[in-house]
Amino acid sequence: MLKEFQEFISRGNVMDLAVGVIIGAAFGRIVDSLVNDIIMPIVGAILGGLDFNNYFFALSSAVNATSLADAKKQGAVFAYGSFITVALNFLILAFIIFLMVKAVNNLRRRLEREKPATPAAPPADVALLTEIRDLLARK
Repeated sequence: MLKEFQEFISRGNVMDLAVGVIIGAAFGRIVDSLVNDIIMPIVGAILGGLDFNNYFFALSSAVNATSLADAKKQGAVFAYGSFITVALNFLILAFIIFLMVKAVNNLRRRLEREKPATPAAPPADVALLTEIRDLLARK
C-alpha cells in the first residue's frame, strides 16, 4: 500500500494539481483584495458611501446594530451585502480567467500559423525509385 501511495504521489499530475491549487488560492486572495479594497469602496462611494459588507436584514428582533459584525453577535442576520461582494468577486475572477484563456488561445493560433507547412510529397517517379531501392535493400 505504501508503494502504491508513493507511485500516486510521484506522478506528475498530482504535483501539477497541487501547484495549481496553491496558485489558485493565492490568485483568489489577490482578486478578493481587489474587490474588497479597491472596487467595492468605489462602488460604495458612487452609491452614497455605503459599504456592501454591512448590508443585512435582521432575522431576530434582538438585532439593532448597524454593522454586520456587531449584528452577528446579537443574533441571526441575512447578510446579502456579503453575498453581493462575493458574487462580484466571482465575476471579476471569471473575467480575468477568461482573458487569460483567450490570450493563451490567441498565442496557440499564432504559433500554429507560424509553423512551417509540411513538405510536399516527392514526385511520383522519385517515390517509385525510393520504393524500388527499399525492396532491393531488403533482399
